[in-house]
Amino acid sequence: MINASRHLKHIFQYHKTKPCSSLAIPRFRNHIPFIGSRLYRYNLLATQASPEEEVTAEVLNQILTTIENAPKPNGEICTAYVDKLCEAGNLSAAARLLQSLRDKHNFRSPKAYNLLLGAASERHDIELLSQVFKDLLVSQGSLSSTSYLYVAKAFAKTSDGIQLLRFVKEVSAMTSPSATVINRIIFAFAECGQVDKALLIYDLIKSLSCKPDLITYNTILDILGRAGRTDEMLHEFASMKGAGIVPDFVSYNTLLNNLRKVGRVDLCLVYFRDMGENGVEPDLLTYTALIESFGRSGNIEESIRLFKEMKLRQIRPSIYVYRSLIKNLKKIGKLELAMKYLEEMNSCLTDLAGPNDFKRRRR
Repeated sequence: MINASRHLKHIFQYHKTKPCSSLAIPRFRNHIPFIGSRLYRYNLLATQASPEEEVTAEVLNQILTTIENAPKPNGEICTAYVDKLCEAGNLSAAARLLQSLRDKHNFRSPKAYNLLLGAASERHDIELLSQVFKDLLVSQGSLSSTSYLYVAKAFAKTSDGIQLLRFVKEVSAMTSPSATVINRIIFAFAECGQVDKALLIYDLIKSLSCKPDLITYNTILDILGRAGRTDEMLHEFASMKGAGIVPDFVSYNTLLNNLRKVGRVDLCLVYFRDMGENGVEPDLLTYTALIESFGRSGNIEESIRLFKEMKLRQIRPSIYVYRSLIKNLKKIGKLELAMKYLEEMNSCLTDLAGPNDFKRRRR
């Protein structure tokens, strides 16, 4: 049985001994391993030192022939070759292989693309990574979060903002007017701790045909809130409304939760009222932030009022809300009332809201 490593080695050795001009390309279709009735696999063993020289067009064509002649599905075989080419340091050859398969409308493996994206990211090879990412967009359309994280990690060690903005412009031109791909790029940069670069991308898209949408603004509000940049968060919230984009419950909950963290109870109430005026219904997250905020500030009466209001709206409390209320009641010496809510909590433990109740879907 010939695995991908040995097959590549065989091809390289053959081409070393034969001049390209007179090379008769051998056929490897009979060497495809067969397991069961439909499952075709390459056993990925540790490879010996693979050649790192430039892969010729003829070698690449031979690999393509092997993939194309393999019984379907051939994605695993393609992935095996890309893996070995990356392992050998031949990233450009792996990119050419995937490009050729795409041009021929052949089966493309998302895993193969991600292997190459990961290898390019580790090298911080921005040019190659940009090419592969765009090829993947054309080929697959919908990308995994892993693909976006590889992009963000590739830019981690560069301060070249021009290179980043050029990449974003090119991607935007491919995906406009939808902001989905750009939103996911911004989110990936934030996930990798590159807040300033995420905000740089956000500032850029305001001037592009791919304009910020509700998800863009919600992402930016969360980034700024987590970074403790409260004033900037509030400014972007105002900008969102100024751009004619109506905030949703995610927008308001992001504001309220981050205002709670910095003790801005006064503003929590302002935006809670604004939420109602705009017809956005509060949920468990909304009330959790408010009850916690007012309780910590000593305004326990408002916490209790909000707690009762939440139950009147038939929003099930969570154990966290109960514990927050009980803790703050004890803090100000209202032990009898604290015991009342403790007994109430213990009597309905099985009916309390769980983690899934915090995940509200947009309508």
